[in-house]
Amino acid sequence: MSFRIQPQPVARPNRCQLFGPGSRPAIFEKMAASDADVINIDLEDSVAPDDKAQARKNVIEAIGDVDWGKKTLSVRINGLDTPYWYRDVVDLLEQASDRLDQIMIPKVGNAGDLYAVDALVTAIEAATGRTKRLAFEVIIESAAGIAHVEEIAAGSPRLQAMSLGAADFAASMGMSTTGIGGTQENYYMHRDGAKYWSDPWHWAQANIVAACRTHGILPVDGPFGDFSDDDGFRAQALRSATLGMVGKWAIHPKQVALANEVFTPTDAAVQEAREILAAMEAAKAKGEGATVYKGRLVDIASIKQAEGIVKQSEMIAGG
Repeated sequence: MSFRIQPQPVARPNRCQLFGPGSRPAIFEKMAASDADVINIDLEDSVAPDDKAQARKNVIEAIGDVDWGKKTLSVRINGLDTPYWYRDVVDLLEQASDRLDQIMIPKVGNAGDLYAVDALVTAIEAATGRTKRLAFEVIIESAAGIAHVEEIAAGSPRLQAMSLGAADFAASMGMSTTGIGGTQENYYMHRDGAKYWSDPWHWAQANIVAACRTHGILPVDGPFGDFSDDDGFRAQALRSATLGMVGKWAIHPKQVALANEVFTPTDAAVQEAREILAAMEAAKAKGEGATVYKGRLVDIASIKQAEGIVKQSEMIAGG
């Protein structure tokens, strides 16, 4: 272990991020009443260019008028390659209430993108006297983004979460797919007359998790496009959780329960984690650095894993 201690990410439930377009204010109350931990109101891809200005007004009004409970409230602004993003930031910070927790910055390609938004946000906060510091989350959606993922993770002290945006990422990489997440028909191995489908997003997700964990950022899996395929969503979410991601997007309300199911530790997992901690405490009292639990070795690394499960369970229960 390096003498530079790995920082811990912000302690908040982030099992599911529910998305909805800012051009549809009629759904805001339903989003607020959902079981998602994070609400992402979108000003970007789901809003047509002619609707951008009105969507921005809708969102600014809703931030203060809707009861969002204890949820993390985030707005996805437009990309820095558009003429819309600066007005998104200026109007949100100058006109919206401080109930807004964070903004999501799409298509981030390098740390300079974060610097640009951070500079503008910091200036507006100072000018308006906003006392609640706005947080950032970003989406990795390009070849440049994944190539610079670690510098992005270290790019701003405001950054709290990072997601993989599979659709734009696939387009940027020139991948032969039109699917959004999940396994792909032609990405398989063949053996003994049978096909075995592997995960084309695995390497990108692993890079994101490593960068996030190095810099104390929450790694989050992005969208799964086929919201009629519950089993496919669950399978991808389980792979993401196994890799170390803390949650997943929901682009349809029915996906909220699926994400919460996968990213909430089961009672059995929490009970086992507590038993491992108890077994290690007993070993420690005898001057031992390791012990055996249910036929397998557990040591200091096992403590860290078990503590993470217990902490996550307690955080969700308290949220």
